[in-house]
Amino acid sequence: MSESSGYRRELGLFSSTMIVAGSMVGSGIFIVSADIMRQVHTGPMLMLTWLLAGVFTICATLSYGELTGMLPKAGGLYVFLKEGYGPLMGFLYGWCCFLVIESGAIAAVGVGAGKYLGALIPAVDDVRWIGPHALLPALHLPFGMELGPYHFGLTGARLVGIVIIGVIALLNTYGVKLGAWIQNTFTVAKLTALGALVVLGLMLAPKAAPAAAPLGAAPPSFAGLLTVLLVAQIGAFFSCDGWNFVGNVAPEIKNPRRNLPLALLIGPGCVILLYLLANLAYLKLLGPGGIANAPEDRVGAAALGAIFGPTGSTLMAGAILISMIGYVNGASFTTARVYQAMGEDGLFGGGADRLNRHGVPAISLWLQAGWACVLTLTGTFDQLVDFTEFAQLLFVVAVIFAVILLRRKRPDLERPYKVWGYPLVPLVYVLGSGSILVLLLRYKPSFTWPGLILALLGVPVYFWRRRN
Repeated sequence: MSESSGYRRELGLFSSTMIVAGSMVGSGIFIVSADIMRQVHTGPMLMLTWLLAGVFTICATLSYGELTGMLPKAGGLYVFLKEGYGPLMGFLYGWCCFLVIESGAIAAVGVGAGKYLGALIPAVDDVRWIGPHALLPALHLPFGMELGPYHFGLTGARLVGIVIIGVIALLNTYGVKLGAWIQNTFTVAKLTALGALVVLGLMLAPKAAPAAAPLGAAPPSFAGLLTVLLVAQIGAFFSCDGWNFVGNVAPEIKNPRRNLPLALLIGPGCVILLYLLANLAYLKLLGPGGIANAPEDRVGAAALGAIFGPTGSTLMAGAILISMIGYVNGASFTTARVYQAMGEDGLFGGGADRLNRHGVPAISLWLQAGWACVLTLTGTFDQLVDFTEFAQLLFVVAVIFAVILLRRKRPDLERPYKVWGYPLVPLVYVLGSGSILVLLLRYKPSFTWPGLILALLGVPVYFWRRRN
């Protein structure tokens, strides 16, 4: 596969950075601190949890920058896994990505946007046009796993999600410049909203009393602290996810060997700084108890409520709605390039390899959007996404370890940027994330085995595709 493959280099450093930052900031920063606080109990431990997630993320993005500069091709993780471990590993990532990981995330976030629009316009969430009609009962599987029940239905929130997914897919077929403009607009808006929350929270905190008394002390032993910290890390860790999307659009970035590593440093650095400041604002406005006991875990809404009263919840609903639409655009815009790259390798059919006259993989965009819309109607997409987070993290750990593998396997490849602190930096991420994978296997088997099973089901499909 050539570096260009018919794509047009129209994305500069700013747009590349906005893809990274916009793909990282979803609804997590406004919600997950409640669950983290219930596990770690104290403000310093909350900040340490987010700081550790930030360190892991920066280690990952610095390492990923070497791969993107070395192999600036469409497909991102698919390309790097294929180069590091062979075509089967690349296919398994693309297989999981299309079936659930990204298509399911697009569906879940799209419907989530519909629900937050319903918070602003109640009539939206109250409407139910079809169903729900049962398709399959709940399936009880080993390791405490339960899938389903599966049903088909169309509510107002789901219809809004389908419209958002469809409109974004349509707009992105008209060229990378339009897709980048949409991404830039929503990313600037969401970063501004998050920045405003930080500034208002830190400035007005003395006027707002904590919502509840502090929680009890954290576990006293070092081993207990370390275990709790790693378990609590999961929510913060996945809230920092999404930085890898920019690698999918490498052939559309001007001077990718320079701009990709820079975007992967600037974008995550800014986002993690905002995350830390946001949690500091939560602590000043709500206190540990207020964070842990925020209604429906909506810490951001509770924080704004401490400043503005009931109006704060409305403002936060609007901010999260903007954030979610931005995520849907970023995921749709970039992930379609994975299936286009697979199509070029003969591993994805339906014309996914073709680019339209605007230099965009329109068929891949519509295939992904269509499947995501189907998932919105089942009502189980969010459960499926939860079940594949383990597999997603496993693929990311594998791709960061590929930095070390490719230094040995392909020393001939030009590396315009080499990760700082090699091999320590990639190893910090691999070991830290590997610890989280072990904890997920140990404490949440029902959320780990489905992702592994889905990946393994792709093995016979891969050999069938190769044979045909």
